[in-house]
Amino acid sequence: MTDAKKAIVIGAGFGGLALAIRLQAAGVQTTLLEKRDKPGGRAYVYHDEGFTFDAGPTVITDPTAIEALFTAAGRRMADYVELLPVAPFYQLCWEDGSRFDYANDQAALDRQIAQFNPRDVAGYQRFLAYSKAVFHEGYLKLGAVPFLSFRDMIQAGPQLARLQAWRSVYAKVSSFIEDERLRQAFSFHSLLVGGNPFATSSIYTLIHALEREWGVWFPRGGTGALVNGLVRLFEDIGGRVELNADVSSIEVANDRATGVRLEDGRQFHADCVASNADVVHTYARLLGAHPRGTQESTRLKGKRFSNSLFVIHFGLKRPQPQLQHHTVCFGPRYRALIQEIFKGKALAEDFSLYLHAPCITDPSLAPPGCSSHYVLSPVPHLGNAPIDWDVEGPRYRDRIFDYLEKHYIPGLREDLVTCCIFTPTDFQHELNAHLGSAFSLEPILTQSAWFRPHNRDAKLGNVYLVGAGTHPGAGVPGVIGSAKATAGLMLEDLHR
Repeated sequence: MTDAKKAIVIGAGFGGLALAIRLQAAGVQTTLLEKRDKPGGRAYVYHDEGFTFDAGPTVITDPTAIEALFTAAGRRMADYVELLPVAPFYQLCWEDGSRFDYANDQAALDRQIAQFNPRDVAGYQRFLAYSKAVFHEGYLKLGAVPFLSFRDMIQAGPQLARLQAWRSVYAKVSSFIEDERLRQAFSFHSLLVGGNPFATSSIYTLIHALEREWGVWFPRGGTGALVNGLVRLFEDIGGRVELNADVSSIEVANDRATGVRLEDGRQFHADCVASNADVVHTYARLLGAHPRGTQESTRLKGKRFSNSLFVIHFGLKRPQPQLQHHTVCFGPRYRALIQEIFKGKALAEDFSLYLHAPCITDPSLAPPGCSSHYVLSPVPHLGNAPIDWDVEGPRYRDRIFDYLEKHYIPGLREDLVTCCIFTPTDFQHELNAHLGSAFSLEPILTQSAWFRPHNRDAKLGNVYLVGAGTHPGAGVPGVIGSAKATAGLMLEDLHR
C-alpha cells in the first residue's frame, strides 16, 4: 500500500475513533470528521458549575479491546488513560427494600443468592457456565468477524442452535433461576445494548460472562477522559480530527465513494469512506442522492429499532456515600414495563432507572464536597410514542426526582446545584438517531450478525459502516469490535 491511500471516517464516537486509529496505525492517512464541537458521539461530556457530566456510556467491560487499539498503534494504554476498577459492578435495588451487590466475588454472590433462594445457588452456577459458553462462541470467536454472506451465518448456525439462540435472554435465565428478583438481576444486561430481555436472543447473556471475565471499569476523569485519550493517540500517530464538520453527503461516482461534502461546502477526497453516523441517517441523508441510499434507507426504516432514553444530569452540593457507583433501581413492574418501553404508545406511569454516581470511584468529577450524577430511564422511541418532550420532559424529570428523593437520595432538591435533561428528541437532533433510538436497530436474532447492516456496503464497494448499527451491535465492546471487523475489510480492499 502506498502512503497516498486516504480514508475518511464520519463521526467520532467510540466506533469511529477505534476505526480511525486502526486505519492510521496501518499506514492509511485518515481524517475523522465530527459534526459536534467535541468528539465522543454518545460519550459526549458536559461541564457546568464545576461538575463533569458524562453523557454515557459509563460501564467499561472489556479493557482488552481498548488496549488492543493502543497496541495496534505501538503505544501503551497506561500513557493515555487510567482505568479504575468498580466494585461492586452494580447494586441492584427493589422497592421492597431488597438489595443485591453484583460483584466479581463468587462467595459473596453465593451468599446473597442463597438469601433470595437457596436452590438458585446451583442454578446460578449452571447459568454462569452457559454464559461462558456463549461468550466464547459469540464474543471471542464472532464479535469482530464481519458477516458479509449468508454462508457466514450458516457456518455459525450449529453453535447458535446448540446454545438455543432463538430463546430470549429472560427465558434462558429463567431456565436456571427461580427467584423473580434474581431473574431480573441476570437478565437486565441486554437493556444496556438496547435489547428487550423478553425478545433479545439469549446470545446476549454473554455480557454476564464478559463482566466476570474482565470486570467493570471506569476511566479516571470520566468516560470523556477515555475519549480524549483515544483522540490524542490518533493524532499522535498522524491522524487528523476535524470538529464542527457536519457532513452533508458522501460523494459517489460510478458506484464508488470519492469523498464527502460538508454543510459549509468544504470537500474532502478519499479512497474509501466509513460512517459511524446512525445507519438510517447514513443511507437516507448522506447517500440520499444515490439510488442505493434511497433503497437501503427504505428497507432499514421497516426494521425494529431499540428504545430511547430519558437522561437527567445533575450535580449535588454534598456527597452521597449511601450509593454505589452503578445502581439499578427496579420499579414495581418488570415484564409489563419493558413491554411498554419497547412497544408502548405513551410514557408508562412507573419506571425502572439506572443511577450513576461516578464520584464514588473518582471524586474529581465534582467540586470538593459535591457529587456528580446522571439518572436514565428507558423510554419508547419516537416512532412508537410521539411524545412532545419539550412539554413532557420537565414533568418527567420532576417525577423521577420525586422518586429518587423518596427511595435513594434524601434531600435531593435541597442539595441540587445544577441539572439538565437529554430526551429522545435530543437523540434525534443532536445524534441524528433514527426515531430517537439510543442503540440503533433492536438486537433481536433476525437483526443480528448477517441480518444486521453489513460492515461493508453490498453495492458501493468502498463505503463502510462502523458502530452500533452494524455487526456486532451496540455497547462499547460491540462498537470497538465493529471497528476491528470494518478495519480488516478496508485494509484488505485497499491492499488490492
